[in-house]
Amino acid sequence: MLIAAAAIIAGFAILIWSADMFIIGAAAIARNMGMSPIIIGMTIVSIGTSAPEVLVSLTAAFSGAGELAIGNAIGSNIANIGLVMGITVMITPLLVLQRSIKRELLILLGVTALAGLMLADNSLSAPEGWLLIGVLVVAMAYIMRDQTKDSTLQLESEEEPLTELPVGRAWLTFSAGLLLLIGSSHLLVWGAVATAQLLGVSELVIGLTVIAIGTSLPELAATVASARRGHTEIAIGNIIGSNLFNLLAVMAIPGIVSTQALSPEVLNRDYPAMTLLTILLATAVYVGGKRKAAPPGYAYLGRTVGVLFATFYALYYYLLYN
Repeated sequence: MLIAAAAIIAGFAILIWSADMFIIGAAAIARNMGMSPIIIGMTIVSIGTSAPEVLVSLTAAFSGAGELAIGNAIGSNIANIGLVMGITVMITPLLVLQRSIKRELLILLGVTALAGLMLADNSLSAPEGWLLIGVLVVAMAYIMRDQTKDSTLQLESEEEPLTELPVGRAWLTFSAGLLLLIGSSHLLVWGAVATAQLLGVSELVIGLTVIAIGTSLPELAATVASARRGHTEIAIGNIIGSNLFNLLAVMAIPGIVSTQALSPEVLNRDYPAMTLLTILLATAVYVGGKRKAAPPGYAYLGRTVGVLFATFYALYYYLLYN
């Protein structure tokens, strides 16, 4: 038990550190190639913060622990809104320009509904997995085309700090980060599966809780940092982008590797919790509280919203373990 717990702790520590290295290296390579800050933010940084989920999902799928990977995808989405967004808004209330984020939220709601259809028979097959990947490509292409025209996001992206590295060091940092991501994900999955077996709980529950929280830590760091700099659209964009990636890539991977039979609890408990939190986030942005001094077209996400998200997350955990 101690060895398994140590593997989880070490796996998380290396995973988070290596994800940061991976993002810094990849962003520096892109910057050296002349890519604009907004494209770097929407692609490399957004995907990079989801790299832990992707690597864990791949490792779990090839290790025969596909349900852990699917639990990680759904649990990470729940954690991103309930925990990450909840904590962020409690620390720094957000004034959100609605037009910069509305269409992306609509896409997330549509993808959430699509994921429900894929899981409706309590299984996920290779064709369904490939369909999700195809939707990811289309959704990302649309979002990139839409957001590169948004002057507010352009300005925020240019103000986001991006590390500049010489070409050689950038590639070395990127390669080291990727290798450490792969190694730490193997260590983490091994520790998680061993812990589940020792405690007599399902791999699904471990994926929904321990793994989901750990792999959501990069999103927490990125979202809080953006919010504190006043880059509210990027802060919420981190959450939306990560959740889209989790449903369309992280969840798709185990189905592509082999058809996954799922516990009924996924559709009866976990998917509804994720969907409700997604609807709450969309409602907060579309019709959220307004400050009297707020300009037209803005929604104010205050600490009350943060407490609501965090409370829902705590209630979900209570339901999960009772």
